[in-house]
Amino acid sequence: MDKFLQAAIEEAQKGFDEGGIPIGSVIVYDGKIIGRGHNRRIQKGSAILHGEMDALENAGRQLASVYRESVLYTTLSPCSMCSGAILLYGIPKVIIGENKTFMGEEELLKSRGVQIEILQSQTCIDMMIKFIKENPALWNEDIGV
Repeated sequence: MDKFLQAAIEEAQKGFDEGGIPIGSVIVYDGKIIGRGHNRRIQKGSAILHGEMDALENAGRQLASVYRESVLYTTLSPCSMCSGAILLYGIPKVIIGENKTFMGEEELLKSRGVQIEILQSQTCIDMMIKFIKENPALWNEDIGV
């Protein structure tokens, strides 16, 4: 398995272990992780701390040139909020663990020139299926249903 997807899965597991939603993300620049995060909406009472947003926050302020040369890894297809941040900062490539349990704004990202790679990781799929089955209300809240 790709070491950066594995790092995103480890973040997702942290979120789950904390009582949150198991979605993780890492941002990679020049072959190194510069930001990592996981969905912490429940843990922090936050409206915006999805995995991708948490990874961006934890990467800290970066030069535009850094974002334009980074790759974002996420265990789940990015929602409209996270896709907007990807577009805002010009991240050119997103590697997605899976999009079977939730289809985010992949078409929007592609239409704006973002390269998308979907891995359909069984680990990512199984993690989300289990969470959604056990916590449907939390999941619906997270995706705005």
